[in-house]
Amino acid sequence: MTIKDTPAKKSLRQNHILDLDEFSKSDIEVIFDNTDSMMEVLNRGIRKVPALRGKTVITLFFEASTRTRVSFEQAGKILSADVINVSSDGSSNKKGESLYNTALTLQAMKADAIVIRHQHSGAGYFLAQQMQSTSIINAGDGMHAHPTQSLLDLYTIKKHLGNIQSKKVVIVGDLLYSRVARSNLWGLTTMGADIVLCGPNTLLPQDFLDQRIDDVSHPFKNITIENDLNKALNGADVVMALRLQSERQKAGHLPSLREYSRKFGISSERLKLARSEAIVMHPGPMNEGVEIEPDVAHGPQSVIESQVTTGVAIRMAILYDLITGTNSEKEL
Repeated sequence: MTIKDTPAKKSLRQNHILDLDEFSKSDIEVIFDNTDSMMEVLNRGIRKVPALRGKTVITLFFEASTRTRVSFEQAGKILSADVINVSSDGSSNKKGESLYNTALTLQAMKADAIVIRHQHSGAGYFLAQQMQSTSIINAGDGMHAHPTQSLLDLYTIKKHLGNIQSKKVVIVGDLLYSRVARSNLWGLTTMGADIVLCGPNTLLPQDFLDQRIDDVSHPFKNITIENDLNKALNGADVVMALRLQSERQKAGHLPSLREYSRKFGISSERLKLARSEAIVMHPGPMNEGVEIEPDVAHGPQSVIESQVTTGVAIRMAILYDLITGTNSEKEL
């Protein structure tokens, strides 16, 4: 079996995956094409292929993570790469070594790709500027970006609804601090979705509060802001709840969690306002009973578990493309 592609398709133009602002629609579709094949691998009885045998992937996580770190590890191992996990507690960072010197050390060890999650925005970009032969994948940097989560969200929407173009996608919650939301704004805009953002004004980015998005040159000029959740959900095709980023927030954003849940929590009653075939998404981890009710999170319209499986396939496709530099004619 080969990775699905046509001769006219090209592999990614990027050497790194840092955010989706430089991705074209065709770049995203290339990843989707390869993810289709990776999903086929995941559905096999024996989930192991030699595509990245002899290659080394290092996960370098300075923030806690379960889904992202484990999915990258699983993705690399299914493709037969050697995967080395490094956490901040187990690195020389604790001894005062800079991120720059840590990365140079890992590159000197002939790592083919470094997957980094860092508490500071721009950490992945900084590493990418220093690396000569190692691809950098941003697995979340501060409040800035989480591109692979966005890609798996986009793929999940396409898989369940057939396409993304003109679908009404409602993103609800902490839009100010969510790096997932920021990357999704780029990805969904590129793919032609109709985006509605809903949340308290205290958790909206300043661009939206200042109405700078109304400028015809602003990339998000077609995004709608709606503070009334019931109005936002009317006719929605996709409902995406966001976790409150309490670890990044300062005091004064919300009167109480109960008040937030009352106004912006996704309940089964509110979900009836969306289209009957609408899907419910969440990047995780979830605060059930706050931004989403348990019966919705685990209900028939929820694709949250599917997002997790898709995350492995998306990350397989990304590792394969970045490390091999090709897209189509390799045997899996």
